[in-house]
Amino acid sequence: MLKIIIGNKAYSSWSLRGWLAVKQSSLPYEEVVVPMYDADWPQRKTQPDVAVSAGKVPTLWDGDIAVWDSIAILDYLNDITGGTRFWPKEKAALALARSMVAEMHSGYVPLRKACSMNVRKIFDAQPMSDAVAENIARIDALWSEARSRFGAGGPYLFGEFGAADIMFAPVVFRIQGYQLPVSETAQTYVDAMLAHPWMVEWVEGANTEAWVLDQYEGGPIYD
Repeated sequence: MLKIIIGNKAYSSWSLRGWLAVKQSSLPYEEVVVPMYDADWPQRKTQPDVAVSAGKVPTLWDGDIAVWDSIAILDYLNDITGGTRFWPKEKAALALARSMVAEMHSGYVPLRKACSMNVRKIFDAQPMSDAVAENIARIDALWSEARSRFGAGGPYLFGEFGAADIMFAPVVFRIQGYQLPVSETAQTYVDAMLAHPWMVEWVEGANTEAWVLDQYEGGPIYD
C-alpha cells in the first residue's frame, strides 16, 4: 500500500498536490499528516520517513521506495498506473498540459509569496501588486486557453480531471481565499474545482486540524 506523508492541510500547498495525485491514482493508500513548524517539527523531520526528503512534504512511500516533490510523485504514479489517469491523450493537449504543469511548478513566485495558501479563511479583497496581477493574468490566460481548446469533455482544464488540475489546485484556493479577480471562464473553473469531492474532503480535513500557524493567518503581503 502507498503511504503519503503530508503537512498541515490548512496551509501546505505542495502537500495538496501530492495528495490529489494519490487520489487520482485510485491506488490504496495510507495518509500521514505531520504538523509542520510546531515545537516537535525539528525532531520530527529527522525521522527516516521524512528525512529522506530533507524534511520536505509531500513524500510518497511505495513499500521501501521513496518519492518526493509533487511532480516526481505525479510522474511516478502516472507510470505505475499505466499512463492513463493523469495526462490528456491528444498530442497538442498533452504538450500544453505538460508546459502548464512545469510553469506552475517553477513559477509564479510573487503570487506564492504574497498569498500563502490558507483554505480555512477568506480575506478581504485588496488591490494586488503589479507582480501578483501579472501572475494572475498569466494563469487566467492559460486556463482560458486550455478550457477553450481542450475542455469540452468536462469542467476541468482539459475536460477530465488530471495533472494540470492537480498542480493548479492551490491557486484555486488562493483565488478564493484572497478574492483575486479573474475572468468568467477562470471563475467557472474555480467553482468546478472547489466543488470537486476531493477538494471538499481536503477542506474538511483542514477544518479538523487544531494547528494554527500565525505566518499564514495575516492576509496577503503585497509589496
